[in-house]
Amino acid sequence: GNTTWNTMKWAALVVAVVGLAGSATGFGVKVDAHEEECFHDDLRVGTKVGVSFQVAEGGFLDIDVIITGPDQKVIYSGERESDGKYTFSAHMDGRYRYCFNNKMSTMTPKLVVFTVTVGKPQNEPDEAEDGLKHDRLHDMIRELSEALFNVKREQSLMEVRDHTHRQINESTNSRVVWWSMVEFGVLIMMSVGQVYYLNRFFEVKTTV
Repeated sequence: GNTTWNTMKWAALVVAVVGLAGSATGFGVKVDAHEEECFHDDLRVGTKVGVSFQVAEGGFLDIDVIITGPDQKVIYSGERESDGKYTFSAHMDGRYRYCFNNKMSTMTPKLVVFTVTVGKPQNEPDEAEDGLKHDRLHDMIRELSEALFNVKREQSLMEVRDHTHRQINESTNSRVVWWSMVEFGVLIMMSVGQVYYLNRFFEVKTTV
C-alpha cells in the first residue's frame, strides 16, 4: 500500500558510500512471513565488517538476525530484535552471510533497512614493510572517514525510525477517529431505539 511505498522511499536514504574507510552498502528488503532473506560478502581474513539494521515496518517491528562465516560458524545471532549494530573481523577467507528470518511471523511481512560496512583487509606479510611507511596523517584521515560514515548511517536510520513512528501514530489516530464514529453511530441508534420503544409503550397504554 501507500505506507509500504513511502517507507521504501525513506529506506532509500541508506545509500552506498565508498571512501578511504572501505565501502558501505545500504539495503531495504521485505521479508515475508515464514521466510528468510540472506545477503553475502566474499571477504579476506582480517577484514573489518560492520552490520547495522532497523525493522522499519511490520507487526511488532521485530526480526531474527544471524551472521555466519564460511565455515558455518555463527558470528552473531539475535531473536526478535527491532534494531542493532554489530562489528566483527573476518576470521578466514570466504563468504560471509547476513540473514534476516521472519519465520516466527504467521502472516505479517517485515521491512528491514540495513547497512553493511566493509573495511579494507589487513596488509599481507609482504606488504607489512610498505605499511610501516604510511604516515599518521593517512591514518587520521581514514579514522575521520569512518567516523563521518557512522554519523551518516545513524542519521539515516534515525530518519527511517522517525518515519516509522509517524506512520504508527497516524494509523493509531485514524483508528481512534473511526472507532469514535462507530461509537457515535451506535449511541444514535440506541437513542432512536429507546425513543421508539417508549412511544410504542405509551401508545399501548393509551389504547388499553
